[in-house]
Amino acid sequence: MTRLARAGSDAMHLHILGICGTFMGGLALIARAAGHRVTGCDANVYPPMSTQLAAQGIELIEGWNADQVALKPDVFVIGNVVTRGNPLMEEILERGFPYISGPQWLRENVLVGKRGIAVAGTHGKTTVAAMLSWVLEHAGLEPGFLIGGVPGNFGVSARLTNSRFFVVEADEYDTAFFDKRSKFLHYPARTTILNNLEFDHADIFPDLAAIETQFHHFVRTLPANGLIVANGADEALARVLARGCYTPVERFGAPEGWSIGAQDAGGFEVRWKREAQGRVAWSLTGAHNQANALAAIAAARHCGVAPAQAIAALGAFEGVKRRMELRGVVNGISVYDDFAHHPTAIETTLAGLRARVDGARVIAVLEPRSNTMKLGAMRDRLAASLAPADRVFCYSAGLKWDAAAALAPLGAKAEAHADFDRLLAALASAARPGDHVVIMSNGGFGGIHDKLLALLAQGKP
Repeated sequence: MTRLARAGSDAMHLHILGICGTFMGGLALIARAAGHRVTGCDANVYPPMSTQLAAQGIELIEGWNADQVALKPDVFVIGNVVTRGNPLMEEILERGFPYISGPQWLRENVLVGKRGIAVAGTHGKTTVAAMLSWVLEHAGLEPGFLIGGVPGNFGVSARLTNSRFFVVEADEYDTAFFDKRSKFLHYPARTTILNNLEFDHADIFPDLAAIETQFHHFVRTLPANGLIVANGADEALARVLARGCYTPVERFGAPEGWSIGAQDAGGFEVRWKREAQGRVAWSLTGAHNQANALAAIAAARHCGVAPAQAIAALGAFEGVKRRMELRGVVNGISVYDDFAHHPTAIETTLAGLRARVDGARVIAVLEPRSNTMKLGAMRDRLAASLAPADRVFCYSAGLKWDAAAALAPLGAKAEAHADFDRLLAALASAARPGDHVVIMSNGGFGGIHDKLLALLAQGKP
């Protein structure tokens, strides 16, 4: 095992491979804040991550040229985007230079000695981690965090503080080409949220049972003096916990634990064991965000924050970029950016918006970009997840399956386009005043948000 300096000791030079990914970019910011020299490379270096890193004095190199070994860092930190055959990785291996995965570096240099709070699950990890970080901040605990998105209350996806609390988004995706364990197995946590569990990551997991096994391994590492906050309505999580759990469990979404009481368009009542704790007043949409809030409140209580404090903090929660983020309103047409890329997330996002806008039209625009989507593992669920929308547009370039056939149950309200410009033109032509256009992708989607807003401003289809 590579021996590394911890934050606060002698500074090191880290060269990060895959630095423009959300996790590795956040790791770079944390390492820089700890006083280390950080450089990095990626296949594509572009804003906003490139500008965020450059602002912190982090030198970026585009591409995987083997001559980067001439930088002679103390250690190469390897992102899971890096595979065998990568020229730089091959040079590192051939010359015997020290390397480590991002999650392992985080554990050994940041999380050891902290009171770790891990947020795991198929959906909502970023939003719950952002909510919880804000609740702790509002309570004066100044937590560090590493989140897979940018919370509006902080403006950055990662930070290192002197606080003993550190919130980490605990991903079940594998760690690196040389470590096929899920990332979260590297994170020591006293407080853990298990938000939900469904099949995803079809490129590395054959089925849901394989993912449940990884969650089982994670649960077995959690201490008896900790707390698991688990979704009480999730059957897969129930199976995981039944396989062996040594940590106390509090459940949300269940009457015997944390639950929702009276609700309306402006908020909802929070209950603990059927006793009212207060009312969250906010404008976020969807039952999924209510469940996210319950998880954050429960975890915060384990960190010493009273439910009433957490509830007050959530009233000032500003959301997360790319989670139903309003990008603009032109001629009465609202355009949103959302990260949804799994049928469950797509359906809950659209249902939440539908409930808020009443009779207004909802237009869903989907780029099936994740590996799971590209492989077609979710194609049979796609039409039902998009059903709450009045019109549906799907970008089908690069898919290994027939998007038009998958959307056929939706009839004439759905169309698929393999050509980006034709998709954009059809979308601009279809939109009319009063519409709410939700663009869903876990990537940049060719800058479609700004391009659509510009076309609408020109009055051109």
